[in-house]
Amino acid sequence: MSDMTLILVALAGIFVLLFLVIRSKLHAFVALLLVSLLVGIAAGMPLGEVISSIESGMGGTLGFVAVVVGLGAMFGKMLEVSGGAERLAQTLINRFGEDRSQWALGITGFLVAIPVFFDVGFIILVPIVYGLAKKTGRSVLYYGIPLLAGLAVTHSFIPPTPGPIAVADLIGAELGWVILFGAIAGIPAMIIAGPLFGKYIAKKIHAAVPDYMEFKEQEYDKELPGFGLIASIILVPLVLILANTLSDMVLPEESFMRSVFTFIGHPFVALTIATLLTFFFLGKKRGYSKQEVQDIATKSLEPAGIIILVTGAGGVFKQVLIDSGVGEVLGEMMAGSPLPPIALAFLIAAVVRVAQGSATVSMVTAAGLMAPLISMLELEGPVLGLLVISIASGATVLSHVNDSGFWLVNRYFGLDVKDTLKSWTVMETLIGLVGFIVAFVLGFFIG
Repeated sequence: MSDMTLILVALAGIFVLLFLVIRSKLHAFVALLLVSLLVGIAAGMPLGEVISSIESGMGGTLGFVAVVVGLGAMFGKMLEVSGGAERLAQTLINRFGEDRSQWALGITGFLVAIPVFFDVGFIILVPIVYGLAKKTGRSVLYYGIPLLAGLAVTHSFIPPTPGPIAVADLIGAELGWVILFGAIAGIPAMIIAGPLFGKYIAKKIHAAVPDYMEFKEQEYDKELPGFGLIASIILVPLVLILANTLSDMVLPEESFMRSVFTFIGHPFVALTIATLLTFFFLGKKRGYSKQEVQDIATKSLEPAGIIILVTGAGGVFKQVLIDSGVGEVLGEMMAGSPLPPIALAFLIAAVVRVAQGSATVSMVTAAGLMAPLISMLELEGPVLGLLVISIASGATVLSHVNDSGFWLVNRYFGLDVKDTLKSWTVMETLIGLVGFIVAFVLGFFIG
């Protein structure tokens, strides 16, 4: 089969995927599997090999992603149920003072979204935004945009949130580099899209707490955990994973300490330690029975299961592209592009994001398409971490009416569509652009 035919097969596959997700409203998991089957057959693969590619793609991806996302979900659920997110917000607002509460909310969102899903973190913390807006008479956006920016940045850039975990696995990036570059790109993105933009847009749009929202302070049946405990537990897996990555650079290969850091800093071990800490300190030590802790952990896996399956289907798509030969041809075509891989990754993710709305689908699709190019150019090490941030940035920009996050903000802040575009969409785009610019600039120094 000619190279041009294989390229047409790949393009047709992407268009069919977008059609199935956007127009047919087919679930992304089923759509990715179906498109993988069709691409494999259209590329001339023997039918038995198509099935084998699906099995190896799904198994290879889930072997890592299912463990990390599952542990991360349990970790986050314990933080949510215990009131840990509330404690972070209250303490930071008290420390910063009411005048600088924008910054406190941005930092709270940044920390909370490391273990907690974006929408859950927002729903838990939005009563604090309402309370501050009512007390000061300011626009809800003055406080809400910094919180949203903090949540969105970490949700997109810093593991163990599912998006960067999925992309890192699909392109073979080390999580330590992703965490490091995610923080380097994420902090300026949070500042610009959060407190700075929030202050500006609040002067343009005065949004009050919607009448239909039954605003009341969050109540917990137990005293909130301490700030130091919550911050420490959140940082444990990040520090261990980073220590693993850095030990590879500074310690001799046969060093005993390096083998120790490699073991405890592997995401499986680091997240297992963090999850056990939450079970003990936020569960057992706070009066929850063993059965209650088990029920909380089980409940956490319901939303995680969907993300795991979609990511696995993204792995299938990547594997079929590689095994069919389509990936090699695509890689050669992209390698001939005047754009560097970091810019190419951003653009692919952004196009898919704008077309179908889901950040997760955008990330796994872009990662699947970039994987053959990465292999062809023999990219490895830190640059793969930058590629993860670039893909995540592209999958963040221009959130609009086809994105569930758009309507979540629209409803909770009582905005019309036009004002949601002016606030939420611009905020998301600022995050994506700042993240990409930082990754692109760092790419000149990290080859």
